[in-house]
Amino acid sequence: MPEMSGRVLADKFATLHPKAKVLYMSGYTDDAIIRHGVLRAKTPFLQKPFTPLALATRVREILDT
Repeated sequence: MPEMSGRVLADKFATLHPKAKVLYMSGYTDDAIIRHGVLRAKTPFLQKPFTPLALATRVREILDT
């Protein structure tokens, strides 16, 4: 995104909707993203590319927590 990172957007959104859940997606591995400080460990994450079933499964898992 040209204006801000997904993490910044999610943080701003959380101030408006604190109970909202966020799923981060990236072509980078979750290990690389955590290692570079973009996300914290245990942050809901889905690595690209993914199938529609993988997306639906991950969204369901997040909504059920």
